[in-house]
Amino acid sequence: MKSPRRHSRSRSPYRRQTQTSPSRSPSRRSPRRRSPSRSPSRRSPRRRSHSRSPRWRSRSRSPIRVRSRSRSPISHSRRERERIDKRTRVRPINQSHSPKKEEIGNDGPKPNFGLSGKLAAETNSYNGVVLKYFEPPEARKPIKKWRLYVFKGDKEMDILHIHRQSAYLFGRERKVADIPIDHPSCSSQHAVLQFRQVTSTNDETGEKISEIKPYIIDLDSTNKTFVNNNVIPPSRYYELKASDTIKFGFSTRDYVLIHDELDDEKLE
Repeated sequence: MKSPRRHSRSRSPYRRQTQTSPSRSPSRRSPRRRSPSRSPSRRSPRRRSHSRSPRWRSRSRSPIRVRSRSRSPISHSRRERERIDKRTRVRPINQSHSPKKEEIGNDGPKPNFGLSGKLAAETNSYNGVVLKYFEPPEARKPIKKWRLYVFKGDKEMDILHIHRQSAYLFGRERKVADIPIDHPSCSSQHAVLQFRQVTSTNDETGEKISEIKPYIIDLDSTNKTFVNNNVIPPSRYYELKASDTIKFGFSTRDYVLIHDELDDEKLE
């Protein structure tokens, strides 16, 4: 009685199907394999939706926004230029100014662009010494060979050739003096011997004649300048002639003015 039961259990097809149904049934395997995460139909729209979404497009075109930002300094620079142009524009003469600006202008000191005393002195200085005199536009070098014979009493001390320059400064300041004079009664810048080109008219013919003549000017010295023992006016040109004698202050030296043509006339 035991054997038929065994054969019935092992050979029954129903039992085999029931045991293998949950794991080997083909109808139930397909829906499990085709899960929503692995289905190809659902994968493609999600991936394409990411690439075609407007957000993704905005992210992919982010360099365009960077370019627009790089152009912003140009716009700022243009605005700054326009502001500067408005500030630097010259207003017409007839344009009325605002009362506020007029009040500010009246309160503040106006700029003075003229030369101050110190600046003007520095422009007319030599060797660190401010010069009292500067040559006029008609200053010229002489054509004649003028000379100064220096005498002390009856003794001849020196001969000075004064035809190489248009002007000669006499004074105690050796830094600027062309002809130094060491007497204590003389000023540091005492006088100037100046050659000037002067135009004169001939009374007989009416022709204009230009000549270069010697002049002397006293620079407001303390003890004056003398020509032929006569005091000359200060700060004025005084015409000199051949054989004139010049003295400075209380100095005992005499300066006699002579040119080469005068020597030739004496020899003849």
